Amino acid sequence: MSLIDIGANLTHESFRADFDAVLERARAQGVAQILVTGASVGGSRAARELARTHPGFLHATAGVHPHHAHEYDDATDALIRELVQAPEVKAVGETGLDYFRNFSPHTAQIAAFEKQLAIAIDCGKPLFLHQRDAHADFIACLDNVRDRIGATVVHCFTGTRAELTAYLDRGFFIGITGWICDERRGAHLRELVRLIPADRLMIETDAPYLLPRDLRPKPSHRRNEPMYLAHVCAAVAAARGETPAAVAAASFATARRFFGLP
Repeated sequence: MSLIDIGANLTHESFRADFDAVLERARAQGVAQILVTGASVGGSRAARELARTHPGFLHATAGVHPHHAHEYDDATDALIRELVQAPEVKAVGETGLDYFRNFSPHTAQIAAFEKQLAIAIDCGKPLFLHQRDAHADFIACLDNVRDRIGATVVHCFTGTRAELTAYLDRGFFIGITGWICDERRGAHLRELVRLIPADRLMIETDAPYLLPRDLRPKPSHRRNEPMYLAHVCAAVAAARGETPAAVAAASFATARRFFGLP
């Protein structure tokens, strides 16, 4: 059973001490390829370098997360445009809107999001998107360029049925994380994940965040890592009434096609 983790923040400092071991554990659990998320200027540069150092296994995205939108300037825009030209960089993002944390003003978030949508239009690469508590503005931004953007995935989907329907109606892909394993916050996802067509469903860890709550035995730490993607796959399969092998095969094929992976 081969898996692709479409979103892992492997540039995070928590991976520095045992990075190679993290990759080996992932391989041992069937993870064949990982998309390293670029969510800031420094993180996007580092994601590209990791992908260059581990060709074929690691790939990268390049973008600026809404938390960092207040830092987005002309130099940032030029750098992201440069990074997305690299063959190792498979998508534009992580970008989008986050009105839950509000680490950047809404106007700054929208402006940075729109600039990165323009980058995706110009380079022709897929979009790797984040949305939390900002659905109306998020959809409005996307609808403004709907006929010009390419393949789009809303990663780490945790929203409502109405939000999911809006994304699916627009042809977007959906990324599901270990949030589905959380009996407190993720119960609704076990119902909604059944609505996602198999050819538009992908899975991810969002490591080091979102460690599945139902891991047994519980790890002594709170750091998530790509090796747990198999656990996410099993949870998604159980919710959909499918086998883990079926979810793995479908999500693997979808991710390969979506990101243009070798």
